[in-house]
Amino acid sequence: MALDGIYMKNNDSSLKVVPNNYDNSKMSQEDFMRVLLANLQWQDPLEAQDISQFIDNTVKLREMEVLNSFEDSVKEIKESLNSYSLVFASSFIGKEVEYKGNRTYVKGGKGTFEFSLSSPAQKVVVRVFDSKGNLVEEKELYSLSKGSYPFEIDNPSLADGYYTVSVDAYSLGGSKVDVEVNSFALVEGVKREDNKVYLKTSSFEIPLEEITYVGG
Repeated sequence: MALDGIYMKNNDSSLKVVPNNYDNSKMSQEDFMRVLLANLQWQDPLEAQDISQFIDNTVKLREMEVLNSFEDSVKEIKESLNSYSLVFASSFIGKEVEYKGNRTYVKGGKGTFEFSLSSPAQKVVVRVFDSKGNLVEEKELYSLSKGSYPFEIDNPSLADGYYTVSVDAYSLGGSKVDVEVNSFALVEGVKREDNKVYLKTSSFEIPLEEITYVGG
């Protein structure tokens, strides 16, 4: 809660302890001590606070110190984990990985990907597009059960590179079935940005958490 400053009264005058628009919910240890000392200094001797309230305030200060120390420790651990993730991800360079996405790598006319059906499908249409959006392969499959299915691309006329996969599935009644596609990519580098680690390919980047399999 933002306050219009914090003041301590001394008879007919007042002492400003912290500035205007101060956010009391984010009070630091130093500001807490300033308010506490000012309160003790300027309190009415005839209505002085008893020692129990002072102890209570001291306990609150200690709780703030412990909380700040804990937050610093969590920050250090998080930074260490991020650094380790980058080193760990660098071991993927030069390897083929499977990830959650629809752009798969083709080399020598051959490539593969996998799609998963959330429920049985009467008809499944698989399409493969090149980098310019041209349809280079299409196949229809029928009467597939719920589960995962590998799909192989084998077309010697295809140039090496990444191709976009589209899978549409329909139930017996004609409604669409949810499909998840896992593709393969060749890792060429890694980077860290906004506390996240990414694997870099020749065409796009993959968040590390999207990796489902690492090949040779």
